[in-house]
Parts: sequence; C-alpha cells; structure tokens
Amino acid sequence: MKSELKTKWDNLKNKLSADFSEDDIIDLDSIIFLIGLQELGQFQKKLNKQKKMEVIHIAVCKLLTDYGYYEFDFKDEDGWPHYKLIKKLPNLKPGEQTILMKKAIINYFIKSDYIN
Repeated sequence: MKSELKTKWDNLKNKLSADFSEDDIIDLDSIIFLIGLQELGQFQKKLNKQKKMEVIHIAVCKLLTDYGYYEFDFKDEDGWPHYKLIKKLPNLKPGEQTILMKKAIINYFIKSDYIN
C-alpha cells in the first residue's frame, strides 16, 4: 500500500509541477494552498499572510470532508467557504498526518478528474 501511495503521490506531484511550476517540483504545502485557492475561486487577489493561512485552512477542511471530519457549512458575503467540525480529529504523529493529507489530496484530484 505504501508503494502504491508513493507512486500515486509522485505522479500527481509531477503533473502539478509540470502544470503550475516553472522550475521546481511542487511540495505538499503548495498543493494544499493550490486546493484552497481552487475552493475559494479567487485566484487574482493579492493575499497577505493571514489570508494565505485561511486559504490553507479551507483546503484542509475540504480535504477532510471525505473522511467525515468536516462538512461544508456556507459561503460568506465575500465568497469564502466555511466548514464545521463534525468529529474531532485524531491525534496523529506528523508522518501519519502527512499520509492522511496525501491520501486526501490524491482523492481530491481523482474526484476532480485531474488524475485517474
């Protein structure tokens, strides 16, 4: 299973890097930020550090909806999605958090037909 996850993750990273980065291989944090921007739907705006953190939060909430941790609640007047916590997140070690996020990201891009 780990090798299958690694293969899928590497393939996704390479595809995203080819589509969105000129030189570097895109990393986990950048992919999460990209998902947040996609969910926000506001690519043209300049974001300060606080807003960037909020974009990342949107992505994490969206990614964890399929695992039953969050559900979409509403969009505010500025178009920002809000989620509510449905069940408490488990205490995971950093490596376990990374695996969960990678699985959720792969699932997100499969559901969006970006990869298969």
